[in-house]
Amino acid sequence: MLLALILIVVSAAWRVAGVHVPELSNFTPLMALTFCGAVYFRDRRLWLVPFGALLLSDLYIDRWYASHYGYEWHTSGAVIRLLCFAAALGIGRLVATRRSWANLLSGALGGSLLFYFVTNTAAWSGDAAYAGTAAGWWQAMTVGHPEFPPTLLFFRNTFVSDVVFTAAFAGVMELSARRAGQPSLLGKATA
Repeated sequence: MLLALILIVVSAAWRVAGVHVPELSNFTPLMALTFCGAVYFRDRRLWLVPFGALLLSDLYIDRWYASHYGYEWHTSGAVIRLLCFAAALGIGRLVATRRSWANLLSGALGGSLLFYFVTNTAAWSGDAAYAGTAAGWWQAMTVGHPEFPPTLLFFRNTFVSDVVFTAAFAGVMELSARRAGQPSLLGKATA
C-alpha cells in the first residue's frame, strides 16, 4: 500500500504541476496508470490508485482555475472524468486478454481519444460560451476558450503522455518479470 500512496502523491503532484506550466497541461501519467493497472495488476484495489490521484488533484486545480480565471469546474465534469478513467480500466482489461505491444499502443490511443472526445463534447454541451452548433462543437474540439490554451494542445499532451507512460510502465513490468525469471507479462516465455 505504500507504493500505492506514493503513486497517488506523485501522480497528483505531476498533474498539478501541469497547471502552472501550460505546455505540460494534461501531460500526466494518470490515464496510462489506470490503463496499465488494469492490464498488469491482479490486485484490483490497486486500480483505485489513479482515481485517488485524480480526485486529489481535481480539488487543487478547481481552486486554482477559479482564482485565476474565474472558471469553476463542476461535479458533472469530475464525474465525466471519472467515467473516462473507468472506461480506461475496461480497455485495459480487454488488452489484458490479448497482450501485445500493438494492443498496448492501441489501448493507450483509445483511452486518449475517448477522454478527448467525451470531455470536450461534454464541455461543448454544457458551456454557454460554445454555440450549440457543429461550429461550436468544433471550437470545443480545437481551440476551446480563448483565455485557455487550445484544446488540441491538451489532446496532444494527453496522447503523448499516455503513450510515453504506458511504454514506460509496461517496460518496467516486462523488465521486472524477466529479471525474476518469470514469463513475460506480455505472454512470451523468457529464457
